[in-house]
Amino acid sequence: MRWLALAVLCAAGVAAANDSPADLVIERRGADVVAYAVNRLSGPVEVELNALELVDMANDTALPLRRVLPARARVELVRLRALSPAAKQSLRLDATPGPPGKIARDVAYSLPVDERRFELGQGFHGGFSHDDRANRYAVDLIVPEGTPVLAARGGVVMQAEGGFREGGLDPALANRANLIRVLHEDGSMALYAHLQPDGVYVRPGDTVSLGQVIGRSGNTGYSSGPHLHFAVQVNAGLALASIPFRMVGPDGFLPLR
Repeated sequence: MRWLALAVLCAAGVAAANDSPADLVIERRGADVVAYAVNRLSGPVEVELNALELVDMANDTALPLRRVLPARARVELVRLRALSPAAKQSLRLDATPGPPGKIARDVAYSLPVDERRFELGQGFHGGFSHDDRANRYAVDLIVPEGTPVLAARGGVVMQAEGGFREGGLDPALANRANLIRVLHEDGSMALYAHLQPDGVYVRPGDTVSLGQVIGRSGNTGYSSGPHLHFAVQVNAGLALASIPFRMVGPDGFLPLR
């Protein structure tokens, strides 16, 4: 999965507002138009800037270009100069969380819910909603709404969204799930999704330890019922890819495959 931000110059500056992990900000500096990427997350984000349209504009850097933005960083990407009164431009920024090219360690993940209160729903390659690259190796743990969610592995919270309240099978809700994204030391990321409204107990930048209560399960976003969606993902080059993982349950490793 990747997100994109579109922006055109409307005044002295404009920022593309959307659910992307990075914003595209365009400002006028004298005769120049300067494009910046602003990382909204507390962890690295890879971006790619593309020109959808350049008319009578000179640029100081060839497009498309890719950069990895540090946590919360604002980075200048390109400067454009108008060559005539008819000059115009339209730019697009694609963004993906996480550092690219990392290889995840083989780690046995802890069960992120109370082992006495869960049922294994979808596992790897689940036919209902685990059919895309970002979720192919995800697992759904069916638990009552409000069940404590525990960190399955320690790391740094790079994203925490807790303000959504709706849930159901409307495709429009696909990007409206409350979630926590935790960055591990090897560059992989754990995703805990469909959390309860106001059920996020950590903030971006927090360091969490194994077994720490980080939130409460819920039913927000595109969801058929209360559960916790868990996945381990890496940035596979401007695209999120889920990877197989092992998880320890009450009777040994869960049968996820």
